[in-house]
Amino acid sequence: MNKIKNFINHADLRKFRFWLQLFFFVFFIYGGYLAIDLGRELPIFACGYNHEIAGTCYFMPLQHQLARPWETLFSVASIGVLTSFFVFLLWFIVFNKAWCGYACPMGTLQDWITSLRKFFGITYSTYTQPQYESLKKIKYIFLIIVIVFPLLLGLGILDGEWRGAFCDMCPGRIITPMFVGDFSQWSIDFSTKTAIFLSSFGIVFTALFFVGSFIKKRFFCFFCPMSAMHYIFSDVALLRLKKDGDKCTKCGDCYNVCDMQIKDIADDVKSTNILRDDCILCLKCVAACPEDDALHLDLVNYPIFKSTKGGFAKRMEIDRWEKKDD
Repeated sequence: MNKIKNFINHADLRKFRFWLQLFFFVFFIYGGYLAIDLGRELPIFACGYNHEIAGTCYFMPLQHQLARPWETLFSVASIGVLTSFFVFLLWFIVFNKAWCGYACPMGTLQDWITSLRKFFGITYSTYTQPQYESLKKIKYIFLIIVIVFPLLLGLGILDGEWRGAFCDMCPGRIITPMFVGDFSQWSIDFSTKTAIFLSSFGIVFTALFFVGSFIKKRFFCFFCPMSAMHYIFSDVALLRLKKDGDKCTKCGDCYNVCDMQIKDIADDVKSTNILRDDCILCLKCVAACPEDDALHLDLVNYPIFKSTKGGFAKRMEIDRWEKKDD
C-alpha cells in the first residue's frame, strides 16, 4: 500500500492529466458514434447541439423543465424535475469540481489553446485582484439566467424564445458541433429581435472564448455557471481539497501555478477545506507544494494524493529536463 501511495504522490501529474483530458474529450465529443448515451444530466458542457455527444449538459433539460407553466411545474411533473436533478447530483458528487479540471470538453479545449500560446512563446495575462473579485461574480449572473429566465417564462412574463436563453448564448453550442464537422451554429437567427440578440450574443461570446483563452488561462471558466452550480453542492461531494495550515510556509508556489488565480490557496492558513468557487480541482497546487501533506486531495476523509517534498523534487527535476530539451 505504501508503494502505491508513494507512486501516486510522486507521479507526473501533467502527463496523467493530459491523457485523461484527451480520453474524456474524445469520449464525450464522439461517443455518440459508438451509441454511448450517459443521459441529459452531465455536470459538464457536453452540448446536445452536437448530435454525436455521449451525454448532454444538465442545463439544457433543466431550462426546458423549469419553463413549464407553474401549475404544471408544481404538480406531479415536479417528480421528473427532481429526478433529473438527483441524477445530476449523483454524477457530480463522485468527482466534485474535477469534472471541470479533467472531463469538461470546453475546459480541455482552453488548456490546449494555452499550450498553443506557450508554443508561440506569448506571455499570458492575469487579472488584478479587484478585477478577479468582480469578474468571478459573472458566473452567478449566468446561473440566474439558467434558472430564473425559464421560471419567468412559466409565469408568462417572458415568451418562449427565452426557454433556452443560456444555451443560445453559450459558446459550447457553437464550438462542440464543430468537432464533428457541423458549423451550422455559426449563424445569426434573424427570425425575431430576441433571436437576433441571443444568437449574436452567442457568436460574440464564442469569439471572446477563443481570444480570451489564448491570452488568459481558463478564461471561460471564470464566467461558467456550471462552475457556480458545482460550488453550491461541493460540500456533499466525495472528493475534497484540504489544507493543513500549520504546514504551510506561504511560499506561494501553489498560487503561482493556479490557472484560476485563487489567492486563498496560498494565503488562507485557517481553513481546512480550501476548495473555492473558481477552483477546477486540477490539483496543480498539490503537485507544486514543497511541504509534506500541506495540501491533499481526500476521498471523503482519506487522502489519495498529497503534497510531499519528494514528489515536489521529482516534478521539479522533470521540469528542468523538459525545459532543457525544449
